[in-house]
Amino acid sequence: MRVLLLSGAFSLAFTLFLTPLFIRLFKKLGWGQFIRDDGPKSHHAKRGTATMGGIIIILGVLISYFTAMLIEQRPFTPSPLLVLFMMVGLGLVGFLDDFLKTRHQRSLGLGGWSKVLGQVIVAGAFGVLSLQFVDRNGQTPASTSISFIRDLPLDFLKLGTFIGIAVFLLWICLIVAATSNGVNVADGLDGLATGASIFAIGSFVVIGFWQSNQSCFGGSDAADQYKCYLGPDSFDLAIVAATIVGGLIGFLWWNTSPAKIFLGDTGSLALGGALAALAILSRTELLLVLIGGLFVMEAGSVIVQRAYFKITHGKRIFLMSPIHHHFELKGWAEVTVVVRFWIIGGLLVAAGVGSFYLEWLSR
Repeated sequence: MRVLLLSGAFSLAFTLFLTPLFIRLFKKLGWGQFIRDDGPKSHHAKRGTATMGGIIIILGVLISYFTAMLIEQRPFTPSPLLVLFMMVGLGLVGFLDDFLKTRHQRSLGLGGWSKVLGQVIVAGAFGVLSLQFVDRNGQTPASTSISFIRDLPLDFLKLGTFIGIAVFLLWICLIVAATSNGVNVADGLDGLATGASIFAIGSFVVIGFWQSNQSCFGGSDAADQYKCYLGPDSFDLAIVAATIVGGLIGFLWWNTSPAKIFLGDTGSLALGGALAALAILSRTELLLVLIGGLFVMEAGSVIVQRAYFKITHGKRIFLMSPIHHHFELKGWAEVTVVVRFWIIGGLLVAAGVGSFYLEWLSR
């Protein structure tokens, strides 16, 4: 338990106290936010605000996690390292996108398909690695079954080894691309994606801690063995989730309205990747629809808007998508939109964690 608290505290301190130094460095490097001309007019004042804040969070998480683990002399396990691999990998994709935007002073960095290709490469490598590293109980970090609150009887390997692995990798790529793009779309108002990610990723501190206490391999009481969880490294997943949450809380101090620094695609893609990895490795993939419900709502509003626009040849459902801009144009203050969306995100996370616990009680 102490390693979890240490890691989270180190990460919080890193982002809280060092972010001002990075803000000055990023401004000196010319890494300022470019604002689209077709966006809300109130956002034009944000032009030039430091961006790529995800670099600070990623550095804080990596340094804090490894420092806490070494101080407590806790052995490293594959699952949290895979979460960090996903976070860094998608962070690099986002960094390339941000760098091109700042260098060319335009709202488009990587093309849409180029970004998706980067996400697929990272997700595919993650998927392959997640089926390696068999532990002493015969468990790999990920399962080839689709999961909701635990694995469902829908194993891709029933299609045969080759086809099953291929479909499994497609499934992983779909989860990762959907989640990372959902967080990316939500990162349009000061503090919105950061605060919502604290709720969503924080839920995996609770889930990982509970799974470790109810593990089939020594955590649960004999009377509760029929309720136990099979996934390995559950507590270590809770540690890495707490580290990310600590970094986000410290960063939010500077990212809340009026923001001194933005996440950028570096941060939003990295956070979405970490969230997806935590769901995959904790066997709660479909539960992510609730836990990440705010991101589903944000991304869904973009999809619905574009589809309706094409079908009706120019008509719109929302004044602007993603949906947070719709409420801005309706006259809501930016802070009002952010806080109300945090409330929605928090309620959806509570529903997700509540469903997780109720499933255990009902077995």
